[in-house]
Amino acid sequence: MKKPKKKNSYEENKMIIALNKKAFRDFFILNTYEAGIALEGCEVKSIRDHRVNLRDSYSRIRDSQLFLYNMHISPYSKSRIGDINPTRTRRLLMHRREIDKIEGKLTDRSLTLVPLRVYMIKNRVKIELALVKGKAGRDKRQDIQEREHKIEMKRALKKY
Repeated sequence: MKKPKKKNSYEENKMIIALNKKAFRDFFILNTYEAGIALEGCEVKSIRDHRVNLRDSYSRIRDSQLFLYNMHISPYSKSRIGDINPTRTRRLLMHRREIDKIEGKLTDRSLTLVPLRVYMIKNRVKIELALVKGKAGRDKRQDIQEREHKIEMKRALKKY
C-alpha cells in the first residue's frame, strides 16, 4: 500500500488574503515569482483583515528595484496614523539576480509584470507576481468554451 503524498509544509501554511481574478482572465501567465512587500505596521494589520484590492495593480522595475503600483490597502480603522495613502507605491523585496532576470524578460514590449495574489506565511506578507502576456478577445472566448465543456463533462460523469 502506497503512503499518501505529503503536502509541502510551505504550501500548507499559506493563508491567501487576496486574488487578482481579472489577471487570470485577461492574461496568459508565463512565469510566477514570489516577493516580499515593504509595508507600514498599520498596513499589515489591514491586510490581516483582508482589506486589500489588487485590481488594476501592476509592477515595474525602476533603478534596479521592483515597485508595486495601485495596490489598494484600506486604512486600518484602529490606527493612529491616518495619513498613509492607500494606493501608494510599495517596494517589493526580491533578490537582485531575480530582478535582473525579470528585467531581461521585460524588454519584450508585450510582457507585463502583474500581481496574482497576496498571502501570508509565518506572519510575513508575500505577493505572487506573474510575467504575463495579454489575451485577445478570441482567446477569452475559447477559455469560456473550455470551461463550459469541463462543466458539462463533470455533470455527465456525475449521472453515471
